Amino acid sequence: MDIDRASRICFSPDYATARARFIDACRVFGIAVESHENPRRGPAGEVLATDAAWIGPKDARHVVAMISGTHGVEGFCGGGAQLDWLLSGGAAALPRDTAVLLVHAVNPFGWAWLSRTTEENVDLNRNWVDFSAPLPRNEGYDELAAHLVPAGIEGPAREAADAALAEWRRTRTPQQWLRAVSSGQYDHPHGLFFGGAGPTWARRTEEEIMDRHRLAQRDTVTVLDMHTGLGPFGYGEPISHMPQGSEARERVMATWGESVTEPARGTSVSTIRRGLSAFGWRDRLGERCVFVTFEFGTRTIDEVIDSLRGDCWARRNGLDAADPVQRRLRAAARRAFFPDSPDWNELVLARSRQVMRQALAWAGARR
Repeated sequence: MDIDRASRICFSPDYATARARFIDACRVFGIAVESHENPRRGPAGEVLATDAAWIGPKDARHVVAMISGTHGVEGFCGGGAQLDWLLSGGAAALPRDTAVLLVHAVNPFGWAWLSRTTEENVDLNRNWVDFSAPLPRNEGYDELAAHLVPAGIEGPAREAADAALAEWRRTRTPQQWLRAVSSGQYDHPHGLFFGGAGPTWARRTEEEIMDRHRLAQRDTVTVLDMHTGLGPFGYGEPISHMPQGSEARERVMATWGESVTEPARGTSVSTIRRGLSAFGWRDRLGERCVFVTFEFGTRTIDEVIDSLRGDCWARRNGLDAADPVQRRLRAAARRAFFPDSPDWNELVLARSRQVMRQALAWAGARR
């Protein structure tokens, strides 16, 4: 399927449509879908679920997994890439002894409500920590917490909060600002990038999917986790958190080459963070697993963080699908993480096709 047509049919207007299209495409190609139903419902009362599809031999030694919707509203991007791979005939061209696992909408609540977080207001990509041990502290966020999510999202309270943030930033570098705000925090449940007080439903579902498909028994597992919000408009940056000097890092570089960036070396638009899904998958699967985040740029970082502040304010005040202020805030979050323009959509699909092809080529070269 040519990329222009794909860009017009693979990106859905909402979560419910994306889910229906994914399931329908799997049905057309005779692919079974397992559904993990979330306990909550969407803004129109719709069922929310994480859907997983296994394509290829059940006993494949090598698995390539693509995940969409880790950050809810970012699922438009990953879901579009997954649908494009299916409709472009990817299932008919798998390398020998290789299977593909598509995990659609791992955080369906966030996608449906146009929020980045789970039903617990947890950033799933900060939730993979050991909750039996002392949780990490983020003193920088502590200083900013009251200003990032002010009492009012507009008016005098918001103006005072913005002035306080501007003063804090005046004496810090952009890197210090991003680390304080986004590296993860575990003390402010209504705040940004909250890592939670325990494993979320979404994390437990991912773990169940890993176990159900016996991923710990495969020779290699390559994970592509699709994200949006950082970097140049439409560019898909492969971000690796694999340990320096490890076999996993060598695999990442062999698969995706010089485009790979690493927060540990300061080469990425991202920073060093806590509780990432990459760490959770690696803890569970070991050295056989490489996990790469593909980050597609959208808006400026200030626009993105502003949308997150609005989302947190709405979550703290109780989600209301009919409230006009919250509807405006959700629309802003959608724009911040899913530009939904023809040029952006085409850039995403071109890059996602490339990185999926590279992952499958690496797996297919194993003997």
